[in-house]
Amino acid sequence: MRSGDPGERPHGDDLTDEATYEHVRFPSRRGLLRLSAGAGLTAGLSAALGPPPAAAATGIVKPLPPELFIPQGTNAEMRWEAMRGQGYLTPADRFFVRNHVATPLVDARTWRLRLWGTGLRGAPTEDRPVEFTYEDLLRLPAEEVTAFIECTGNARGFYTSQQGQEVSGTPWRLGAVGVARWRGVRLATVLRRAGVTPEAVDIMPRGLDAEFVDKGENLGRVRRPLPIAKAMKDALLAYGMNGAPLPPDHGHPVRLVVPSWAGIASIKWLGDIQVADEPLFSPWNTRYYRLFGPGHPEEGSAPLTRMNVKSAFELPWDASLPARPHVLHGRSWSGNGRIRHTEVSVDGGRTWRRARLRDRHPGPRGWVRWELPWRPGRPGRYELLARATDETGATQPATAPYNTLGYLFGAVVRHPVTIT
Repeated sequence: MRSGDPGERPHGDDLTDEATYEHVRFPSRRGLLRLSAGAGLTAGLSAALGPPPAAAATGIVKPLPPELFIPQGTNAEMRWEAMRGQGYLTPADRFFVRNHVATPLVDARTWRLRLWGTGLRGAPTEDRPVEFTYEDLLRLPAEEVTAFIECTGNARGFYTSQQGQEVSGTPWRLGAVGVARWRGVRLATVLRRAGVTPEAVDIMPRGLDAEFVDKGENLGRVRRPLPIAKAMKDALLAYGMNGAPLPPDHGHPVRLVVPSWAGIASIKWLGDIQVADEPLFSPWNTRYYRLFGPGHPEEGSAPLTRMNVKSAFELPWDASLPARPHVLHGRSWSGNGRIRHTEVSVDGGRTWRRARLRDRHPGPRGWVRWELPWRPGRPGRYELLARATDETGATQPATAPYNTLGYLFGAVVRHPVTIT
């Protein structure tokens, strides 16, 4: 980061960490509780701006064959067996879909990215923003980043099925994650061209999907604040995915990619970005995407950012396998950085063996593939377990701490198989 850039501060606090940042930008927890209770009030602004006429809701656009996906309401979960033999990246045809409402169809020819707010020179307003066309972004220096995007509730279903705890939200197993090679323009580049000032503290990216209604309350279009430090550090305005233009379900024409952070930060179908010299709030960083329940404050934890460590087998759930030698394959990932090692148990956790990591130099924002030979004994039921340790020393625990919304399940998952 250049000296004098927004987001750079004279003290040593890491302002790309939301938990640290919250104390800097909004020290009053009582005030935050009031904001959390009334977060839906900001829906009026979203409704006033509204999506451009080019956006039309059409559900999920791509085919969802049952051998690739598990339907989850407005979402689609990837089947892990569909990744077997697919290489490092998740193909777009099997990348999971997380929609609050429906996929909009947005015409790149008429699309505009609008930036406005008090954190820009001249404080452009929402009716007189700084605008970038799709072609404008294509002319700017392009970068590529290989990174996973993961729903914060990935593996939520195991709170109930494995730990016997009731949670709300989509009951994902482990298929709400994917790794892609994203191509686009650094958000920092566009913010500088738009005139970001040293006083900017927050940005608020907002999507072009329809307004989200929860229990009869209109919360407006999906939007979530991002600290300016993180925005300037490594966020990408992506228009490409795995060497092709973004598909509609994954954010066409442009989405935000915020590496290593919860998927909600990577807003799809990006329409506008508010840049502010004061803290910004929305339901997606007050009402949702915090930890609530026993052991947490009434207003919840700090907003969730980095994802935790997880592992998955490239096997069908409750797979049936013949009684012969097998090579078990899987993948592990972490929002903290590279995976150091993965251990596998084929006897329900009584003994563990190190798996062979197949990717010798994986990037810090993706996953690592691994394999382990297994010669099962007699026919019958088995539980396969995989646990990873990342470069910070964080290891998957036996159980996940409970929270009512079922976020961040990072415990070792017990994967059932039957040997016939």
